[in-house]
Amino acid sequence: MIDTQLARHRVAETNVARPVVSVVAPVYNEAPTLPLFCERVIAALEPLGEPFELVLVNDGSRDGSLDVMVELHERDPRIKVVNFSRNFGHQVAITAGIDYARGDAVAVIDSDLQDPPEVIPELLAKWREGYGIVFAQRAEREGETWFKKATAAFFYRLIRRITNVNIPVDTGDFRLMDRKVVDTLKRMREHHRFMRGLSVWVGFKQTGVEYRRAPRHAGETKYPLSKMIRFALDGITSFSYLPLQLATYFGFLIAAISMLALLAVIVLRLSNGFGLADAQGAFYGQASTLVSVLFLGGIQLIFLGIMGEYLGRIYDEVKRRPLYIVSDVLGLDEQPERTT
Repeated sequence: MIDTQLARHRVAETNVARPVVSVVAPVYNEAPTLPLFCERVIAALEPLGEPFELVLVNDGSRDGSLDVMVELHERDPRIKVVNFSRNFGHQVAITAGIDYARGDAVAVIDSDLQDPPEVIPELLAKWREGYGIVFAQRAEREGETWFKKATAAFFYRLIRRITNVNIPVDTGDFRLMDRKVVDTLKRMREHHRFMRGLSVWVGFKQTGVEYRRAPRHAGETKYPLSKMIRFALDGITSFSYLPLQLATYFGFLIAAISMLALLAVIVLRLSNGFGLADAQGAFYGQASTLVSVLFLGGIQLIFLGIMGEYLGRIYDEVKRRPLYIVSDVLGLDEQPERTT
């Protein structure tokens, strides 16, 4: 049911001046952080003296974040709100923000204040130099465990090696994109989205700006280990066929090992085990056969699971359901402009 306060303050008009920059921020249970986040974004952009907007996408928050966003919009109309009907996920929330953003440049940043809004003017400066995409690259990561740092470093380097896109290491979704890039991304409607990969895949001139990532201002991470694994799978399966190709590689490897083992058994039997008393008995037992069958069965199940992951993604695309459903908006058109 649509929040009555949100319905009462629905705004279907846009600012007269088209924003030069739009800042897109997905929000999920960030009520304690939102006022300071918006304050810092505005403080970072106001000195530039150019029109801007801040698009907050409420991804089904359950902690009162929507009420905070409505209040922030009433105080400052430059703060826009896109309210989902339910939780659709972080990457889809970024997509919705990009769909609704009207700026000549669009910056994507999380609302938990780990990524400092003060870096956005540096990204804009690089954009004015002619770069289509300016990504923020983490030089330091404070407040994170060694496990998360190690797995993140491994993931970025792994995906760079096995995919057909050159994704910069140690980067997240914090980046700024030119309107040409945004319009291209709006045409890409795949469901299992890996936005940092898609933004690189489209091409255009790209560069990076280093920054220090801060600890969370409040709350807890929205990416526990299970979501990190799922996110990693989305990234790998979106841009690499290597998991499927591994089935072929393992097939040839196991076939080669089997041929060598068969030749060894034939030689040992014909030579009577080279005089070893227990050699012949070793080839008549059931243990070696059982282990071999279980090993091959396990390999087959693993690759059936990998094929199932790819088939499941194909099934989701074939259904052609919308990426998200918007319950209401504040300060924006009811329907975003779509690039066909």
